[in-house]
Formats: sequence, structure tokens, C-alpha cells
Amino acid sequence: MGGILVIAEQRRGELRPVSLELITAAQGLRAAGDAVAVALLAADPARLVDPLKVAGVDEIITVQTAAAEFDPDAFEAAVGALISARSPSVVLIAHSIDSFGYAAALAARQGFGFATDVFKVERIEGELVATRGGYGQKVCVEVDFPGRSTVLLAVRATMFKAPDRAGSPAVTSFAAPSVVSRAEGGDFIEASAADDVDMTAAEFILTIGRGVGEEAKIAQFRELADVIGATLGCSRPIADAGWLPKSRQVGQSGKTASACRLYIAMGVSGAIQHLAGMKHVSTIIAVNSDAGASIFGVAKYGIVGDIFEIAEELRRHF
Repeated sequence: MGGILVIAEQRRGELRPVSLELITAAQGLRAAGDAVAVALLAADPARLVDPLKVAGVDEIITVQTAAAEFDPDAFEAAVGALISARSPSVVLIAHSIDSFGYAAALAARQGFGFATDVFKVERIEGELVATRGGYGQKVCVEVDFPGRSTVLLAVRATMFKAPDRAGSPAVTSFAAPSVVSRAEGGDFIEASAADDVDMTAAEFILTIGRGVGEEAKIAQFRELADVIGATLGCSRPIADAGWLPKSRQVGQSGKTASACRLYIAMGVSGAIQHLAGMKHVSTIIAVNSDAGASIFGVAKYGIVGDIFEIAEELRRHF
């Protein structure tokens, strides 16, 4: 049948946001005549159908599973059977803790093309190309899949914006094969976190980079962020040094500023890995003492100057 198949994710009865992001990713891969179908695997999939009725979806496939939550054996069997029945050219899943449990095994057994942690997908001269990080996110690797009729891609969350318009897709069902699971689910235990900020939802972000120099200087920018009403973020060197929690890192190996409208980057060089987390921002203001810093190439406004002096000047005006 061809087309593109998206595997939605749900947890504790709620659709995960990445499910909608995958629908957007699918749109750029459509070939002539391709349809986009979204499969929803759950004990009661019907109750989660409505949030998936968005533009770009041609069909929603409900797949009832025996387990209330994710089960790796059940998912591998159900998704494998669905792919066999539909023969999609591309299958998009979330790069998540759930997909870690079944995707690689499914791809190996079925002989699919396969790539994980994908943050860009496109067709180049008709051929599917997926881009992912390599060597600890120090380089971008383009992967193609010659000779593979079906390609399974695990796509990183927050890299695509969810559709903002409603749709009216057809709703069908698919009978999942019965399977004896080797897994047994337990209770959900909420992870404790030292910092619970959600960078993906912040509309105004002040980010600091390696130009801050030392940990003691961070307090000045934390205070500035509080005063101007911004969420304090950071680039990878700051998070790796432990000066700010990993949850505040913006970039390819951190968070994507999905909802951000105004982004102030202070002492950020503008490495490609960091820029990947700012791809949705409409207004970027860069402050850096290096006039040749890459960040100025994407900034709408730029200031070549000392970040501490600029921060102090801003503080005086609020």
C-alpha cells in the first residue's frame, strides 16, 4: 500500500506531544499519492482518537492492546503486523524510552532501514535521508537507506511543531496479534528532579554560554532573567560543567525552544548543536564580544560587547 505510518505514543491515558510532532515530520516526506496514517496502540484507543484529528492525517488506526501501558513484546508484534499488512515506505516513531524497548529488534528481524535520534528527515532527489547526531553530538550524520522498501525512523522530540489545524481523518481498526509478553509492568514512580523547568514551553528565554567564564558569574544572569521575566537557559558547556541543571540546556542534545518567541543569547558562540534548539524562535538577540561568532548569523539583533556590562545595563533599566 505504501504511504507513511506514524506510531503514536500514550502514557497513563494521555497522548504524548511527540505523537503530533511526528505528524508534522511526515508531511515533508509525502510522495505523490502518499497517505499518512497514525496508529494508536492502547487498551482503550478510542478515547485518544480526537486529539489526533489534525491536518495532515488521512487515517487513524486504533489498535487495542491487552496491557494498559507500554509492553515491548506487544508493541513489537502489533507494529510488525501492521507494517506487514500496510507495507508503508516510512514508519515514524518517537525516539523515546518506549521505542528503545522494541524498535531495534523489530527493524533487525524484519530487515527494515533503521535510524535513531533523528532530528531532520527529507527526500533528496526522491531518496529518503535522515540526519542524526554522531560522536557525542559533535557532528551531524546523514543516513540513507538504499535497497530498503521500509524505513523505520525514531525521531527526537520537540524538533517539529505540532499541527495547529484540525482535520477529519477516517478512523479504522486493526486487530493486534496475541502475544505472550515477557515483561511485567509495575507502578509508575515519578522521578525526582532538582530543577523542574520546562524549556520547551518557555516563551521568553535568556541563555548563557561558555562566555560566562565561571560558575560564580551565573548568579548575575539568574537575577537578570528573574527581573526581565525570562526563563534562564544555557548551552551544553554550562550544563556539562554542572553549573546549571541539564533540564535548562537548549540545543541538539538538550531541549528545543519550541514555544519561544524571544531568545536572548549571551556569551553563546552559536555552534550548530545549539542552533538546532533555537530553530523555531522568531526573534533572537545575540550578545557576544566576538564579532565573528556564528550566533550573529541567525540573530535578528546583535550586540558586540561585554556580556557582563550589557547584563548590568539591562538590570538598571528594570
